[in-house]
Amino acid sequence: QVQLVESGGGLVQAGGSLRLSCAASGRTFSSYAMGWFRQAPGKEREFVAAISWSGGMLYYADSVKGRFTISRDNAKNTVYLQMNSLKPEESAVYYCAAARAGKYGSRRQDDFGSWGQGTQVTVSS
Repeated sequence: QVQLVESGGGLVQAGGSLRLSCAASGRTFSSYAMGWFRQAPGKEREFVAAISWSGGMLYYADSVKGRFTISRDNAKNTVYLQMNSLKPEESAVYYCAAARAGKYGSRRQDDFGSWGQGTQVTVSS
C-alpha cells in the first residue's frame, strides 16, 4: 500500500492556473501508475488524468486536454497536476490515487486502490 497526501489547492480566478502536488509514502512508489480525479458538490467523481509508472504514458479526460498536464518525479515520490485556463465549473475537490497492479491505462475508480484525502480547488467567475 501507499499513503497519499494532496496539496496546492486554493482560490483562483477564471483563466488562472494552479499546480497540485501529491506526496506519497510507503513502499515502491515508482512501481505505481497514478491518477487524478475530481468531485464537485452534487456531482459524481470523474477521471481527470493518469500517468504510467515511468512517466512515459499519459492519459487525459477530453475536457482537460491541452490545458492540464500530469507529471511525476519518482525521486521525490511526488505526482503533479498543472492546471491552466481554469473554468468555474472545474471547482471541485481533487484527489490523487494509485492504481492497482496491472491497471496501467485505466480511467475507472475501482482500478485505483489507494486514495488521498483531496484538496479543494475553487475557481471564481
